[in-house]
Amino acid sequence: MARTAEKVESLAREDGELLDALDVVLDVAESEGTVEWADVSDEMTSGQWGRLIETGLLIDADGNGFAVDDPDGIRDALADDEVEGAASVDDEESSWSQYDKLAAVGALGMMAGYSLPSVRNTIGGGLDLLFGPLEAILPFYVVVMVLAMLTGLYSTLLQANLMDMDKMGEYQAQMKEIQEKRKDAKERGDEEALDRIQQEQMEAMGDQMGMFKEQFRPMVWIMLLTIPVFLWMYWMILGDQTLHPQTITMPLLGSVSWQEGVLGPLQAWILWYFLCSMGFTQIIRKSLNIQTTPT
Repeated sequence: MARTAEKVESLAREDGELLDALDVVLDVAESEGTVEWADVSDEMTSGQWGRLIETGLLIDADGNGFAVDDPDGIRDALADDEVEGAASVDDEESSWSQYDKLAAVGALGMMAGYSLPSVRNTIGGGLDLLFGPLEAILPFYVVVMVLAMLTGLYSTLLQANLMDMDKMGEYQAQMKEIQEKRKDAKERGDEEALDRIQQEQMEAMGDQMGMFKEQFRPMVWIMLLTIPVFLWMYWMILGDQTLHPQTITMPLLGSVSWQEGVLGPLQAWILWYFLCSMGFTQIIRKSLNIQTTPT
């Protein structure tokens, strides 16, 4: 029974709607003895049906449909407050908070500074109170390095704390499992299974959207903090001709001006920032032993 409860709780954490599907097959199986896909196809998806079979909660009844394994244990688990809590926590964790949404709006608003001088001057002038003293004592290319290290640090910390790596890993494992089942069905020539797996893939698109939301959640906070830094550097390069050199010597490129396009339209100052940011970010992740991708 304990093992059954663990399976039910795992389904609750994966998708709360699976509990409703489990309740449906349990009712049919208790009244008919066994349950078949045709009996419940109007009340659940084929992906949910397949998931119940994969977990072992539905077992083959010697070719006469499927039987529910340990129905009493499942009923007890469905009535357990911890299982219901697991389903509600999962739904809560997969949604953005109000602050996340406000951060996304703020980041989009700040992006207007790249084309609107009034916004750029306001943000640039405000941050100059913070970064101006640093720029006054260091060459500008060193200032860019310092800012790249700073943005790399908080970007890594935000990704580590706001992205649920376990959930991301579950999404990836689910997609890998579907691909493996599709490959096996192709090798067997099982057209019925291929149709069912195709439907399951379509339903998994919702999970892919959840994975995208998990990935993008820390990005809005990173953008909210990084765009003003970019605007300050842009503001300095466009408006200040005396406080820092207007050229930088870069490997393979030689001496180039900050606004010169070095890789197509990519200007030298942006390339220098990205090179510094990538290097410092890798060092920070290794030093703090922070994993920002699911295993």
